Amino acid sequence: MSLIVLVISSAALLFLGYSIYGRFLSRMLRLDPGAKTPAEVQKDDVDYVPTNKFYLLGQHFSAIAAAGPIVGPILAGMWFGWIPTFIWIIIGGIFIGGVHDMFTLVASLRHHGRSIAEVVKEYKSKKAFMIFLIFIWISIIYVITAFTDITAGTFADPVRGAGVASSSMMYLLLAFIMGLVLRVFKPPLAAATMVFMPLVLVCIWLGPRFPLHIPPLFGMDLRTTWDVLLLVYCFIAAVIPVWLLLQPRGYLGGFFLTLTAGASLIGIIVGHFTQKLVINYPAFTGWVNPGGLPLFPLLFTTVACGACSGFHALVSSGTTSKQVAREPDAKIIGYGGMLLESFVAITALGTLLLLTKTQAQAFGSPDQIYANGIATFLNSLGIDREFALMFALLAFATFVYDTLDVSTRLGRYIFQELTNIRGKVSLYVSAFVTLLLPAFFVTSKMTDTQGNPIPAWSLFWTVFGSSNQLLAAMVLLGLSIWLFRRRKNYAVTLIPAVFMTFVALTSLTVVLRPWIIKHIAENRFIPEPLVITCSVLLLLSVILIIEDIMIFAKGNKDEHKKTGA
Repeated sequence: MSLIVLVISSAALLFLGYSIYGRFLSRMLRLDPGAKTPAEVQKDDVDYVPTNKFYLLGQHFSAIAAAGPIVGPILAGMWFGWIPTFIWIIIGGIFIGGVHDMFTLVASLRHHGRSIAEVVKEYKSKKAFMIFLIFIWISIIYVITAFTDITAGTFADPVRGAGVASSSMMYLLLAFIMGLVLRVFKPPLAAATMVFMPLVLVCIWLGPRFPLHIPPLFGMDLRTTWDVLLLVYCFIAAVIPVWLLLQPRGYLGGFFLTLTAGASLIGIIVGHFTQKLVINYPAFTGWVNPGGLPLFPLLFTTVACGACSGFHALVSSGTTSKQVAREPDAKIIGYGGMLLESFVAITALGTLLLLTKTQAQAFGSPDQIYANGIATFLNSLGIDREFALMFALLAFATFVYDTLDVSTRLGRYIFQELTNIRGKVSLYVSAFVTLLLPAFFVTSKMTDTQGNPIPAWSLFWTVFGSSNQLLAAMVLLGLSIWLFRRRKNYAVTLIPAVFMTFVALTSLTVVLRPWIIKHIAENRFIPEPLVITCSVLLLLSVILIIEDIMIFAKGNKDEHKKTGA
């Protein structure tokens, strides 16, 4: 089968989903172009900033996408084959992930730009609100840990790592300069884009020519050194104004992400005629992955961001809702942003499908498989393969930056809410505390249940996927209560909520099982942070689910009393 058929059919299905189901959701929510948004009412030029919808889409898209729709689909495809992965990306994106993102954004807009946790607070008890905050904060720790370490691995690569790291630092500096230029001189966005986007390509070209070789610090290896430096970046990015780095970096990242996906699509089309790009990877490889974990539920939690992601709710209600200028923009930013991410996931899956199973195993890590595939697509357009490899690796690192600084900023918000600390010092304290556990994880020696050393991201990815989907389930349940209380059609969120709850709880249990067996076999309990935090997430989610069920039950009883039924 030709790769072009798979990619074009996915683009057509996602476009139909946006046009048909997206329109239905917009009408259901009654998006009002005349309604005042939090960005207008609470404008402070730090967090609340009315923003052009396309500029904001770029920032939002890059923040939610990151490496999730790249790593997840490639891993799931390697483990279970491309057919189940493809089906879940399309169905999940249209009917679950897009709904989750759009409804979260609208709910936040209609609650003064508050976070999803604060929205839930209005419809649940104070205890449930605090539990939900802790749940989100732990989930953010997993996000930061997984994405920090996988980026550090890219920078520490002995072949191209120093060049990619150099290009990345130049890219961050470029975003910083763009933020200042837009703020001080206020040029048209189109003009700024025409200047700064080509400069991103210059950064890619300059990186290998001026590689950034840094010495390992404090006795750590190079990978761990980069882990620590990336966490320092997270701290800085989380406490400075959004217009200075988050917005321009997000916009450039979103544009870069779209450019990568668009160029890849053109490359696949051209390559179909010039290089005969065909699918070499098996359509189905089995019901169990190499680690002994089953397709259900691991497929749904491994793909994660490509189909549905609880992390998106944190971005939608944490930063994006504070910048939406008009309510109808929520469709293109929330629903459209999710479907764009699903297309990125399909493109990432396509980079795996070029390879045989043996070739994929030889490449090993998803970032290298992705870079090789993108380089193949771009090479079919006549672009030098080495430049294309650098382009793909920088794109990968760029997408991760977008998630790292947004995650830390959101963790800072949540910690402030949990502790009720305020003032300028609280920004720094909250960001620092949020990064403590990720710093501990990435600087510790990680092993699997057999005691074999593995990268931190590899250990945390499955847990990240499970906790991420569990967070999505909790958010969908909260949104269902919001719609239920507003007497709106809550089935569009409740049905996905029930499915994702079952998937995520099963997945987290499956992931914990080998560790529990290990502890029983050794007849001793080892206080491993990973096991403890996973167990806490399970407990918190069960408490939240019980409260949600009680709210629905009480609501139905009240309705029966009113109607005399």
